[in-house]
Amino acid sequence: MDNNKYLIHVETSAEFIADQSSPDEGRFVFAYQIRIENKGKVPAKLISRHWLITDAEGRVQEVRGVGVIGEQPTIAPGESFEYTSGCSIATPVGTMRGEYQMTAEDGTDFDADIPEFLLPGPRVLH
Repeated sequence: MDNNKYLIHVETSAEFIADQSSPDEGRFVFAYQIRIENKGKVPAKLISRHWLITDAEGRVQEVRGVGVIGEQPTIAPGESFEYTSGCSIATPVGTMRGEYQMTAEDGTDFDADIPEFLLPGPRVLH
């Protein structure tokens, strides 16, 4: 397989959402922003997602689903797709990583890696 033909680059960022969180109840909510860029040579459609969300105590939530935010975008070479979503965990910090299952216009299925990123907890003054 020509790896440059199917090249998806994923950029991530995340932030703590204080007004939706309840630290006393062990609920910490985060918004994350994702930018998916097609650096390959053929259009590719995002079919599904697979997330591993890990809290500070090592508990892992595995999430699988069709598309993202109710969409299955087709991303042309040189184009990108951005979206924001959210998650909650039981600790003030955690990490997320995963992959998108993609199908290229030529029918080739491939995975696009989502590098691990930090779910940064609330800022605490000491």
